[in-house]
Amino acid sequence: MRVLIQRVERACVRVDDVEVGAIGLGYLLLVGVQIGDSQAQVDQAVRKLLNLRLFQDAQGKTNLNISQAGGAALVVSQFTLAANLKNGNRPSFDSAAPANLAQALYQSLADGLKNQGLTVETGRFGADMKVELVNDGPATYTLEIPPNV
Repeated sequence: MRVLIQRVERACVRVDDVEVGAIGLGYLLLVGVQIGDSQAQVDQAVRKLLNLRLFQDAQGKTNLNISQAGGAALVVSQFTLAANLKNGNRPSFDSAAPANLAQALYQSLADGLKNQGLTVETGRFGADMKVELVNDGPATYTLEIPPNV
């Protein structure tokens, strides 16, 4: 599982010009599910995302986790995070999980964050989405939790 974490001042996602999710301060989480991923990767990602200290405290140090900062999460599926660019000029998506598994694990990640008290908005799995964000910093991080193949 790969999660691209963008610390944002605000972010939203639209499908067919209709806003389906929006947050203020928090994380835009782009989630790529790979073959071999399971609930174990989701559980590990949820724990890590809740505990990462990526927000600044009153002294300007990155000492606050998302809950302490009063943040929310916008969770968006992005299968292109499973792309392999090593060979040729066209990405290979051979390591991307099948859609039914990817959707279930993506939803489980969003639900896991929500169940821990975080405000969570989502995109629409499989849709052509338009994502807008104001990246704070800019601060972008990659969380990679290898599949159990």
